[in-house]
Amino acid sequence: RELGEAVAAGEGRLVRRLDDLRDHPIAAHRIRCHGDYHLGQVLWTGKDFVIIDFEGEPARPLGERRIKRSPLRDVAGMIRSFHYAAYTALAREMEDRLNRDNPSYLEPWVLLWYAWVSASFLKSYLAAARPAGFLPATDGQTRLLLETLMLDKALYELRYELNNRPGWVRIPMQGLLQLLENPE
Repeated sequence: RELGEAVAAGEGRLVRRLDDLRDHPIAAHRIRCHGDYHLGQVLWTGKDFVIIDFEGEPARPLGERRIKRSPLRDVAGMIRSFHYAAYTALAREMEDRLNRDNPSYLEPWVLLWYAWVSASFLKSYLAAARPAGFLPATDGQTRLLLETLMLDKALYELRYELNNRPGWVRIPMQGLLQLLENPE
């Protein structure tokens, strides 16, 4: 309940963040993307990684899945997936402890892992993709678009969890709050 109230209290910050995108047009190309890119779509073969299921988000109509979008939408999906992985691991660790311990002492380590993995992924992605010319022209535009797409993804996750897995709703709520804490 506390977490839900904190998310609801952040509505004004969320609207301001979305207004930033409206007020600062971004020059970038749109392409056909994976559409549902997350850790569950990446398999390790023992020698290489393979990305699967390019049909996009199954719950969306085919016409919507075929729309060209910023490839940063997939990047946002993967970064949010790292967040899910981190908090799922924390929840499992606390479950094994039978809730005897307070998770707050482990959470900084979870957040450190999440930040490090996300930054490493983003740095590598941008280094590989920037020469292709489809990303926004400036770092500021890239940051604004990625942050907006991450908020969009977290809102989608919140809706999904409320409708399908209420026990998981804590993860997207924490993600939304962390994204809204970033400087505007």
